Amino acid sequence: MKFLADMGVSSSTVRLLRSEDHEAVHLREESLHRLPDIGILEKASRESRTILTFDLDFGELLAISHAPFPSVIVFRLHNQTPAFVNPRLLIVLKECVPDIEAGAIIIVEESRYRVHRLPIDRD
Repeated sequence: MKFLADMGVSSSTVRLLRSEDHEAVHLREESLHRLPDIGILEKASRESRTILTFDLDFGELLAISHAPFPSVIVFRLHNQTPAFVNPRLLIVLKECVPDIEAGAIIIVEESRYRVHRLPIDRD
């Protein structure tokens, strides 16, 4: 799978994904640390990447746009250190590949995750 890590995501999370044979890039690596959220969505969609973020705005932008892609994994965790984030990410990747491939927003919380398939119907 291919991932794009937003600025709040640790570089060690990107390294973990690479060690698991995923293709992952961090915005910082491409000097895109000032890219607005809509630009991040466009880049991820163009490159078929799933966004990893702590930013809730991506879910709202996708809901408004009714877009079926890109998938977004949003971490809603009190402890945002890689030691806490990474194991939860690996669980999501193990259990949610079909959802990610089909287009989804996955909200990762302390003890669970929620999957919302795209496009989001807000009617």
